[in-house]
Amino acid sequence: MKKTAFITGATSGIGQATALLLGKNNFRIIATGRRQERLDELKEALKDHTDIYTLTFDVRNQADVIKAIQSLPPEFEQVDLLINNAGNAHGLASFEDADMDDWNNMIDINVKGLLYVSQPIIQQMVQRKSGHIINIGSVAGKETYPNGNVYCASKHAVDAINSSMRLDLNKHNIKVSQVAPGLVETEFSLVRFKGDEERSKKVYEQFDALQAEDIADLIHYMATRPAHVNLADVLIFPTAQASSTMVKKD
Repeated sequence: MKKTAFITGATSGIGQATALLLGKNNFRIIATGRRQERLDELKEALKDHTDIYTLTFDVRNQADVIKAIQSLPPEFEQVDLLINNAGNAHGLASFEDADMDDWNNMIDINVKGLLYVSQPIIQQMVQRKSGHIINIGSVAGKETYPNGNVYCASKHAVDAINSSMRLDLNKHNIKVSQVAPGLVETEFSLVRFKGDEERSKKVYEQFDALQAEDIADLIHYMATRPAHVNLADVLIFPTAQASSTMVKKD
């Protein structure tokens, strides 16, 4: 019997790659995001491989999140695997110069959005005494770097939430895991630099960055371990990277 995976931020990058990989490997998919056209493309790509249901909402809006989850049809109501992938970086500025709207966006998406999605799904997992949650964190949740301030703070929050979830849900037989990636070549920098393609491309020049498919492969591995095995917290770098600020470039 196929398990059902609920994936936030499935319209691009890690979320999209994970939906494609899991969908082609015996998972039913609930794909969520803000861009309906991207979700439609994902549905088309997976239609011959698995059952897929899409939900369009912004994780920042608690009422919309709850309404969307409650709207799932009976055949998709049981979520076996929750992948909290939705998240963004906005801006890269020193504390005194940073845009407070950027700060609010990062806290609302990376922290509050994760909480809004997680609780209603966790509540059904608790009733069944089974389930698996994989939170997508970041190396920025393990260390800080100049001008990263609130982005790093938001990912440190994800790291703490992940650990707290694992403690609280242990008694309910629910696995909780985190993937903390380093540099992954996705739309991440394009969003951070507000559409500046030239600046975004420079982030990934002169070394082999991780790709979204690399993270999807790790998520698939974590999600398919035996019931007694939980990869609780995995930090994954490209070989060229040693920390947030140390990258060997050619």
